Amino acid sequence: MTPDELTSRFAELTTAHVADACVRAKVPVRCVSLTAAQPGRLAGRVLPARHVGSVDVFLEAFGKAEAGDVLVVDNAGRRDEACVGDLVVLEAKAAGLAGLVVWGLHRDTADIQAIGLPVYSLGAIPNGPLRLDPLPADALTTATVEEWAVGNHDVVLADDDGVVFVPADRVDELFALAESIRDTEHRQAALIASGTSLREQVRFDEYLAARATDPGLTFRAHLRAKGGAIEE
Repeated sequence: MTPDELTSRFAELTTAHVADACVRAKVPVRCVSLTAAQPGRLAGRVLPARHVGSVDVFLEAFGKAEAGDVLVVDNAGRRDEACVGDLVVLEAKAAGLAGLVVWGLHRDTADIQAIGLPVYSLGAIPNGPLRLDPLPADALTTATVEEWAVGNHDVVLADDDGVVFVPADRVDELFALAESIRDTEHRQAALIASGTSLREQVRFDEYLAARATDPGLTFRAHLRAKGGAIEE
């Protein structure tokens, strides 16, 4: 899928739809709660970079980037330093990147907002790094975000709910499932608005009765049987 196709398909979805599609497809759900320093929907191939105290690793990554990539910065979730500032974001924009996802903190928030490139991080702090550690050999091939290792075989998607990583070779499949989930939810919302409660739609009374005779029956199993999409 080209960067433009990826952006276009995701424009009609949310990260919640994609996360639910991962559940349905039995793909590991790799979601991270990050907030937007500069809001904007984000979809692109992962461009990993592990930060050790200097921006040179980002500049090196930009030299290998393709248009539409998303710089995914691994700063080990540190909250004692900012690892990304306005100049890195400005250079990312000039290099044709779609945005940044930072497993750490940023600074220069006002300037980043003026640049307009989407940036997701754990938050902001004024000070930059006060250290310089050795650069690992795989600093430009793998980034760890929370508990997940991601690389350029992954796609990152972000919106107001946070960030989700999916395997690049399964994006089309997951988007198709996400679109189906979205359409079901839209139909359900329209029915609620027209007076048919969600409980009626999912035959909740039937579920309670069935659970009374079969305590092992889960609501999720009931929804699958009835075509609901609330939980996945």
